Amino acid sequence: MRMKSKKGQLTVSQPVARNRMLGAGLSVPILVFVIGMTLCSPPVFAREGTSTNHDYWAVEDAKAREKLPLYKIIPAATTAELTPANGFPKRETFLTWHRSHGDNGGTRYSALNQINRDNITNLTVAWTYHSKDGSNSIQCNPIIVGDIMIAPTPGKYVVGINAENGTELWRFKPEGRPAFRGLIYRPGDAELSERVMFCAGRWLYALDPKTGKPIADFGEGGRAPLPARGQDYFGAATAGPAIFQQTIVVPGFEKDVWGFDVGTGQLRWTFHTVPHTGEFGAETWDHPEPYGANAWSGMALDEVRGIAYVPTGSAKENFIGINHLGDNLFANCLIAIDVRTGRRLWHFQQIAHDIWDQDISAPPNLATIKRDGKLVDVVAVTSKIGDTLLLDRVTGKPIFPYRFRRAPTSDLPGEVTAPYQPDPVLPERFSKMEFTADDVTDRTPEAKDFVTDRFKSATTGFFHPASLGKANLYLGMDGGAEWSGACVDPDTGRLYVSANHAAWLISVFRDDDPPDDPSAPPTPGQKIFQANCVQCHGANRMGIGVAPPLRGLRFRLTDEALVKQVRFGKNGMPANTAISDAELKALADYLFLRDRPTPPNPGKSERPRYGFTGYPHFVDNDGYPANKPPWGTLNCLDLNTGKLLWKVPLGEFPELTAQGVPKTGTENYGGPIVTAGGLVFCSGTRDSKIRAFDANTGAELWSGKLPWVGIAPPATYEVNGRQYIVTASTGNKIGKQSEYGDAYVAFALPK
Repeated sequence: MRMKSKKGQLTVSQPVARNRMLGAGLSVPILVFVIGMTLCSPPVFAREGTSTNHDYWAVEDAKAREKLPLYKIIPAATTAELTPANGFPKRETFLTWHRSHGDNGGTRYSALNQINRDNITNLTVAWTYHSKDGSNSIQCNPIIVGDIMIAPTPGKYVVGINAENGTELWRFKPEGRPAFRGLIYRPGDAELSERVMFCAGRWLYALDPKTGKPIADFGEGGRAPLPARGQDYFGAATAGPAIFQQTIVVPGFEKDVWGFDVGTGQLRWTFHTVPHTGEFGAETWDHPEPYGANAWSGMALDEVRGIAYVPTGSAKENFIGINHLGDNLFANCLIAIDVRTGRRLWHFQQIAHDIWDQDISAPPNLATIKRDGKLVDVVAVTSKIGDTLLLDRVTGKPIFPYRFRRAPTSDLPGEVTAPYQPDPVLPERFSKMEFTADDVTDRTPEAKDFVTDRFKSATTGFFHPASLGKANLYLGMDGGAEWSGACVDPDTGRLYVSANHAAWLISVFRDDDPPDDPSAPPTPGQKIFQANCVQCHGANRMGIGVAPPLRGLRFRLTDEALVKQVRFGKNGMPANTAISDAELKALADYLFLRDRPTPPNPGKSERPRYGFTGYPHFVDNDGYPANKPPWGTLNCLDLNTGKLLWKVPLGEFPELTAQGVPKTGTENYGGPIVTAGGLVFCSGTRDSKIRAFDANTGAELWSGKLPWVGIAPPATYEVNGRQYIVTASTGNKIGKQSEYGDAYVAFALPK
């Protein structure tokens, strides 16, 4: 790897590529990105079963980090290096909806145009289906096979529904929650019958789409085992699979990616998203974590070249990296896998050693764009931090120069952060991670004062690691982009993505305190805590919102500092002058574990033990997001130029609109689709609406009320000459107002 230095930055030349044959006559470079490895000497860690002299209690050297160049840049692919477009998929692919997210490429684009800008205001409910088997959050984009819509229900069935009138035709009960975020249809041919395929529990299922009956010769009576434990709620796989020739690719929720024979269900290969000892990338972990680098959100597939594109989550556990030191490949990566062999072709790691829960959380989108006058094939994937990775589909090289910025060190003993984190210029970001003073709400003077006091107590900044006992404040825990992802118009190269703009407060603490004995009588200090402190710090001393955890307090405060803070207050904590000196001493004895028997000290552990206090939102005094609106947006990004063309609020709080507040947008999890009618459809907002926007301008042209929030992307299809837009409407986790339901709702123009 060659490097060129400029003032304040360092340019990394393209990694050396090895060629590996991908099918007859097709050569694909394998790119190995060793980001930051030549800029400083990273510590050597011990993987399980080995040893090293690394000090797991050391604190990082911030001054040494500051000596590194401010930026590191991976250059864009040259014109000669770009992969020419191959003309696929063909136009007829966009007239069907045979896979969740539309097609193998995940474009969520339809060439249907009966519903368009001119007549969208006439759109009305065509039918509503109720599964009547329970209520739960459906996150799956349904598919349509002929005149049958196939989708999961809240009661954990898969159903076939007459797509013209919403009448149930059949239902099937698998073992586990089916088609969590996707399913797929494979047409029949001379060798195999047609089949609908999805995962549920620990199984990959194949059903007859017309009857819902299992395909008897697939696996064990219509199902094949997945090589994972399979949690009750998520199962072994949540992402929708994709099919290339005779192989169905299944990303694993617990980690790894599998290829199965689409006819027999036999396992053909496994790709380890956490490399095993001796595999490439194994040296980037000292202690692999369960569920690390899991492929939970989705995937896309180039059905001509036979390349699967799989994004991965963080290394786990979230926020605390002491137990998985290193860059943690292939966490937070987009991985290109040869479907024929299961071998990695290239990978691009967005965030190394992620301690912020910033997964690449969306399914990728395949697109064709114009660069330097030529059409080239690319893969795009949106992320929680509002960044869009845009890479050459075959080589993995970035279309635009990709910039990394020097990141701060951690002050937690034992933590070792990555020296660089993403800070791209193009494509332009549609949301951000940093929360600054300028972001503090000004909705009302009271809200501003409330938030400002608490903002002062938090740590903030570019990829700022958590500190002991302080809330670390940033945007993007649930996006930016989320599992609902983006859609792409193949005719224009424009990407549309819904995004959240809400802040979170993450607190980390030394987790060495023994649990309280519930059978023991409360001590005097415990009684004082319960009377004065529990409303902010919680009965379990874990902290609520910006109020810090008081577990492990003895590691970060002295008696003198505690007395001063209680007496005089600090930021959002009010002064308490009424408490007596004796009461304050008793409180300190309780918080510092001096007023009750404690287990014998086992001595210094190999590594510090930390815990975190959960996932509290940062909200104002009335419960609205603590940052300025918009709190949810729909965005249009031109992939040809990397420029945002428009950004509009998505959703509203009716009570604020009634007060004359401009539309704020809301937290949302629906995800858009785009059609040849010049429309973008999107739901997922707190106000339980599905909306249609002008694809060129972002103007909201129509909205329809749903019985419950819809948190899966819509689908569109045509039956007997009539176009329909259908979406799940089952409610979700957005606020207390959202209940759970059991509906699918289809819209169409009047007959």
